[in-house]
Amino acid sequence: DARFAAPGLPAWIEPNSSFYGISADAGRGVKIADDRSGPAFDPTHGERDPSPEALRAAREYLERRLPGLRGAPLVESRVCQYERTPDSHLVLDRHPQYENVWLVGGGSGHGFKLGPALGEVVARHVLGKQAEPIQPQMRLGASAWPDLTARPATRSF
Repeated sequence: DARFAAPGLPAWIEPNSSFYGISADAGRGVKIADDRSGPAFDPTHGERDPSPEALRAAREYLERRLPGLRGAPLVESRVCQYERTPDSHLVLDRHPQYENVWLVGGGSGHGFKLGPALGEVVARHVLGKQAEPIQPQMRLGASAWPDLTARPATRSF
């Protein structure tokens, strides 16, 4: 149905909802995703199928957002995961005990597109070239991020 394909239906994010969506492409249907944090997940052994509750919530959202898809068949479903910090800010800082180690992560679903820029920032710092200062909310001691400076170096984190 062309109503649910690009360019007629752009990707969307709703500010007061954890759901977002992407228009149908290549016969795969409309993507609906819930961006809330889920339980801890081991990608090497974790089950990649969404729970019945997650599927029900996505279906309810879809039917509210796009009533024309009410009752449409489910084409595909899977669990997608990415690293996320408690406040959804990136982590970009030197290790508190090892000056030559940098910690970069917590992309909260955006790391893939930020990787080259983050690599450039870290490279400039490592090479002693002029670099932008690290934003306070990205540092390890940021308010919503656990204080790793208090942990012993031998501890795994």
